[in-house]
Amino acid sequence: MYAQVTSCGSFALEGFRVTVEADISGGLPAFEIVGLPDSAVKEAKDRVRSALKNNGFSWPVSRITVNLAPADIKKTGPVYDLPVLLAVLLASEQLPSGLPAESGFLGELALDGTVRSVTGVLPMAIAAAEHGVRVLFVPQDNAPEAAVVDGLTVIGVPSLSALLGHLSGTYPLPVQPRILFDAVELPAMPDFAEVHGQEEARRALEIAAAGFHNCLLVGPPGTGKSMLAKRLPSILPPMTESEAIETAKVYSVAGLLEKGTALSAIRPFRSPHHSVSPMGLSGGGSNPRPGEVSLSHNGVLFLDELPEFSRDALEILRQPMEDGTVTISRVAATATYPCRMMVIAAMNPCPCGFYGHPTKPCSCTPSAIDRYLQKISGPLLDRVDLHVEVPPVEYSALSSSSGGESSAEIRARVIAARELQLARYRGTGITCNAHLTPKLLRRFCKLTPAADQLMGNAFARLGLSARAYDRILKVSRTIADLAGCETIDAVHLSEAIQYRTLDRKYHFVR
Repeated sequence: MYAQVTSCGSFALEGFRVTVEADISGGLPAFEIVGLPDSAVKEAKDRVRSALKNNGFSWPVSRITVNLAPADIKKTGPVYDLPVLLAVLLASEQLPSGLPAESGFLGELALDGTVRSVTGVLPMAIAAAEHGVRVLFVPQDNAPEAAVVDGLTVIGVPSLSALLGHLSGTYPLPVQPRILFDAVELPAMPDFAEVHGQEEARRALEIAAAGFHNCLLVGPPGTGKSMLAKRLPSILPPMTESEAIETAKVYSVAGLLEKGTALSAIRPFRSPHHSVSPMGLSGGGSNPRPGEVSLSHNGVLFLDELPEFSRDALEILRQPMEDGTVTISRVAATATYPCRMMVIAAMNPCPCGFYGHPTKPCSCTPSAIDRYLQKISGPLLDRVDLHVEVPPVEYSALSSSSGGESSAEIRARVIAARELQLARYRGTGITCNAHLTPKLLRRFCKLTPAADQLMGNAFARLGLSARAYDRILKVSRTIADLAGCETIDAVHLSEAIQYRTLDRKYHFVR
């Protein structure tokens, strides 16, 4: 006796259709799962057997062979428990009602038949819809993320008994309402109005948010570097629907989507501790999983106390910061994850933190300062668009009863600048100035004669690299957008250039 059930699997951010085939034949009792399963899939045998018996079904005393096709793609995780159980029931003729046409099934089984949530449901749901599945049965906790997919009817399954009641028509399960991106609301976040003083740093972060630029904050302890960085999400423009789906796919594969949630308009903000390993940043494992750079996709990666990170971890950031993708290569497979993130870093100017402080003397030797700063390589620093000095806050600013501008006011300007960029780059695949290609850079970052002369002088005097030249143009393009100007003038360029001179003050390695 033979039966088949449609399911799906995922690798990296891509889903694929899986046909679960069950054959029950004569011979000594046995239960085999073939089709390149991993250990978690092989363990489905025990979960399926127990779930069947605990829900009143008999286990076929025959030779049972389950094949997961296509057999040349590795199957991972417990996602196939539910379709394997249904295939066995159909093949043993214990499910007379059959299955709905064009239906698919995903889910892990508990021994009592409870259907538990699994990871990667969103990319699997997208793949299911592309391969003709019209009704997808998923664990109840995963139903909202699957309901993001247009043209797919999603039904959340709490348990095996509930599913069987639905299939028999006795107790129909409700259809998960379609998740509309417009219905997603922004929660309350820390506000820039709580920050006193630091006008220069606030301005730099506004520019960074408007153009999605990388930024380095350098200053003594207690000047508000972390406070400023943690308020950056409150001025970022909301994600578009396509960006929200991209980000949700990464979090779905990583198993980090909160239960009952789907899309969020809030851009990710990741702040790993400086003890994070290179693999923790880039991602990895035998079954490659996304790391912090990918979890920051379309959002912010905040690196506090930058020199305390290992040199290997910092150097691993160079390629993702440049390309916007990270490729994890293993013997069995190669996975590529997106990582278009904004890197915001904060650091002290020396080990004690008071080098260059106007009132507190620095206790570090010149060699100790050099060793501390040499942890930040020139190539990595070259990929940071804005270098910002954060000085100590004056008492008058701290004691003032009123703070600076609110996040809402700054965010309005940022959104207006980003809308200019979206309109300018429509049809190019580019959404912000930081992602401009060299060809588009020459087309959209034209300088006035005065600005061109200023750029030539700065390039010669500061010894800028070609990459630094490109990044100055991108930042000046953003500054002009914030001012509502289509042409980059000398005033816009001069402000962009000042954000590239801090590394000379602190003698960073070039």
